[in-house]
Amino acid sequence: MSRRTLACAVAVVAVLATATACKSADTTGSSGSTPAATSTGDSKAGGDSRTVPDFVGMGLQSAQDAAQAAGFHRLTSHDSLGRARMQILDRDWKVCAQNVAAGTVRATDTELDFGAVKLDETCPAHDQAAFPAAGGTMPDFRGKSVKAARQALDSGTSITVDDATGASRFVLIESNWQVCTQKPAAGTKLTGQPVAFDAVKYGESCP
Repeated sequence: MSRRTLACAVAVVAVLATATACKSADTTGSSGSTPAATSTGDSKAGGDSRTVPDFVGMGLQSAQDAAQAAGFHRLTSHDSLGRARMQILDRDWKVCAQNVAAGTVRATDTELDFGAVKLDETCPAHDQAAFPAAGGTMPDFRGKSVKAARQALDSGTSITVDDATGASRFVLIESNWQVCTQKPAAGTKLTGQPVAFDAVKYGESCP
């Protein structure tokens, strides 16, 4: 091959390479000419909508199963008596209240919250959700569970709990004990001071 022929061949290869690079840049570069892929989720923004069933009176496990069958999968529950008990075995609890009224049309990604009590308990006249955070003022915890009171106070608060009957029983399961007296008194400004409760078990009377 002559030197001139070799030079021509190299020139042709260079031209082809440049054309390929330009074509590639036109189709995949930052110009945005290539349409972005659309996910199936984008076509259903906000999720599907369904009618919320009536769960009141159902066992908690049955209510959760029914909610999932209706398309609702974001489920939670709380102690309807305000004692802050955990619903560990759902079959032992029944639904007293629901945060979204039956018959309401809501997106299926709406969270449904069931207020529940144990099977042998009576539903309260008014559902009692978690006690609100105390903030800077001492709430009135009398009649509330020791556990609910503890959860409402700042996590760094020093808390002591004594048996109000004088029997010196250990307060082991705080959701089974209700506050009789408290220090500081309700309405006192909270500045990090220790808190003390006297309590009795539910079903007992405060002295």
